[in-house]
Amino acid sequence: MIQFTDVSKFYEEDVVLKDISFSINKGELAFITGPSGVGKTTLLRMIYAGTIPDEGNITVASWEIRQLKQRTIPYLRRHVGVVFQDFRLLNNKSVFDNVALALRIHNMHPQEIKDDVNEVLKDVKLSHKSHTLPLHLSGGEQQRVVIARAMVSRPTVLLADEPTGNLDSTNSAIIMNLFKEINARGTTVLIATHNESLFHESGRRVIYLKDAAIEREVSG
Repeated sequence: MIQFTDVSKFYEEDVVLKDISFSINKGELAFITGPSGVGKTTLLRMIYAGTIPDEGNITVASWEIRQLKQRTIPYLRRHVGVVFQDFRLLNNKSVFDNVALALRIHNMHPQEIKDDVNEVLKDVKLSHKSHTLPLHLSGGEQQRVVIARAMVSRPTVLLADEPTGNLDSTNSAIIMNLFKEINARGTTVLIATHNESLFHESGRRVIYLKDAAIEREVSG
């Protein structure tokens, strides 16, 4: 599903990632970890063509990231949902409208949008908050809206960048359970985090980054 082969990324004279090779299987839930600044976010951004590798190859499903034309990138992104640490919600729009935004961009029928958004809000247990503005939600609730927004288009891959970084342990557990449920339905999930409690003894694969490279790969 996701294949990195000798991937490197540089910013001017700084080496962000060097000779990265790994694969994530279809339907897998795996973790990328390492200290802040080690390149976890950059690695995820390359998967959805938010930035392009300088060397090597990345394949996501049938797409070769370095070969993508600009007009093709939106098609890739329909298949890749992204959960950001800083939420990136529109504070002047309701929960429903935040989740519906991507579907409206694709000019879906209003009734289909309503059905899909209500279904995904039910999945994240926020149906009762549909008309609420994000500023009136807790941090955990806001992150569940972000997950709903990422999942409403039914992506085959879900990426999460430090998804519990702003949450307490209780809300972190709720978010992780959501990811496990999403993965159990067949979605490939890749989570970048420095929080070892998320994957400790999880039995999931963990890829450790250090000094811009893969240090080791183990089962959690």
